[in-house]
Amino acid sequence: MGIAEDDIQKVRSTVTLSDIVSPYCQLRRTGRSQVGLCPFHSERTPSFSVNDETGRYMCFGCGAKGDVFTFVQQMEHLDFVGSVERIASKAGIELHYTSGAGNGERKHRKELQALMEQAVDWYHKRLLESADARAAREYLRDRGLAGDVARSFRLGWAPDDWDQLAKALNAPIAMMSEVGLAFTNKAGRVQDSFRARVMFPIFDENGAAVAFGGRILPGSTDPAKYKNSTETPVYVKSRTLYGLNWAKGNVVKEDRIIVCEGYTDVIGFHRSGLATAVATCGTALTEDHVKLMKRYARNVVLAFDADAAGQGATDKFYAWEKKYDISVSVAQFPAGKDPGELASSDPAALAAAINDAMPFLGFRLQRLFDANPLRSPESRARLAGKAMELVNEHPDSNVRRLYAGQVASHTGVSAGELVKVADRGGSSPVVVAAPIQHAPEGAGFVALSLLIHEWDTIAPWLIEELFPDDASREAFRALAAADGDVHRALEGIAPDAAEVIERAAVYDIEADPLVESRALISAAVRRELSRRRMGVDPDRIQQDRIVRNALEDLGKHDKASAAALQLLQWLAQAAAEAD
Repeated sequence: MGIAEDDIQKVRSTVTLSDIVSPYCQLRRTGRSQVGLCPFHSERTPSFSVNDETGRYMCFGCGAKGDVFTFVQQMEHLDFVGSVERIASKAGIELHYTSGAGNGERKHRKELQALMEQAVDWYHKRLLESADARAAREYLRDRGLAGDVARSFRLGWAPDDWDQLAKALNAPIAMMSEVGLAFTNKAGRVQDSFRARVMFPIFDENGAAVAFGGRILPGSTDPAKYKNSTETPVYVKSRTLYGLNWAKGNVVKEDRIIVCEGYTDVIGFHRSGLATAVATCGTALTEDHVKLMKRYARNVVLAFDADAAGQGATDKFYAWEKKYDISVSVAQFPAGKDPGELASSDPAALAAAINDAMPFLGFRLQRLFDANPLRSPESRARLAGKAMELVNEHPDSNVRRLYAGQVASHTGVSAGELVKVADRGGSSPVVVAAPIQHAPEGAGFVALSLLIHEWDTIAPWLIEELFPDDASREAFRALAAADGDVHRALEGIAPDAAEVIERAAVYDIEADPLVESRALISAAVRRELSRRRMGVDPDRIQQDRIVRNALEDLGKHDKASAAALQLLQWLAQAAAEAD
């Protein structure tokens, strides 16, 4: 499929390149051009130049260059046709297409979005004008969401009736069903999907209506407080952030995006002057969400219970920080308060919580410190051990060392000993005193060195599932097959795995093989539990509970060996099931 060449030229001549670029990059004029920080790579000195006279841009740092269509293609991950459509839609230009199979699909998508837009308008008008929406208006007024707020966010009301929306829109039931607005019930009658609910319309980042979230009123007998649209051809939850269409301009200016839990929290932030807030739509934060946010900012502030979320997403947060060059921090709110409440009662406290947000690891440590008072030398040592388990989840050894210093300052445990634990990585207990001379790379490095130097002691307690990265895993397989003989292990293996073995062979190690192997087992089990967190199967839940009990036994002298064997068997079984 193609777009008529005349229309392409019309779009190119109508739009101003800097107007398209500015939501993603702050620009300032220098002569005939405008410059700013490149949106395609991280930099501190502006090297990105935009010239409206020629309609071209170029980054002298990374080499990115092109015209308005190229820019939108790269920023929005679209093909050429998609970029022209995106810009034409913003400019109000109607496009004409040549023949092609994709034409019908694109046209149908636009028809579905137009139908959703009609629904937004209809629900919104019902809220503002209908007598049956009085209770909804009173509810919103009590929450501070009436008047201009309701109009700004286009809130609506779904009446408690069978099919008023379906009759009003008079669209084919197949289309209504396709976007989740109505369905045919068992009696063969058309029925609205949302009834007796305050409606929060959901838009994509460009302002196209794609879905709804509906909330019951207080006193309703419906057990589902919120009802959300299911995924449709125009709505994918893992790629949609509620409020981004309103927030993205401010997000670019501030280089900061706030992620909260729900629609009213987003609205509360915006009412309080913190107009960079968005929310996931009934799903956990995903990598697609991160990629979407990174288009606009590199600083992400989590404004929800990140400690609970972190139980299953810690590894992901750290991986995303590295992969997408973002910084994840966490806002701390006064006990018992959520952002929506603070927006009404204490906007200054809400702003302070965001401005004082802590790095994700620092937040988790502070929670741990607050929950464990220091009453004795024993309690200090236990807390240091727990804290270092959190610290050693971070993949960056330099970050681990810095936080080890904070743990030492808080607990009074020797900073030198904790830095050694941080150097090793994994979940090594504080009591291990290994004189680290060089920072080993990758979790399990110490265990690999021990496998070479103390084969008989540690070999029975190691399996390849304990090693999280490919190089270490291949190095272990080679050493295991060669019974710890370095020369035989180095025959025919990949260069990165060979380098691991070469370093481990000359590493000066003094550590307890049993302690190191159990620390590695603990870290591997926690990774696997995190990966399986979303499971709802009762048998799996019971199995995971048994595994967690074994994890606790791993730290008990009289039960550690049996627990280690049990956990190794479970890891091997989990790996086999995954294959």
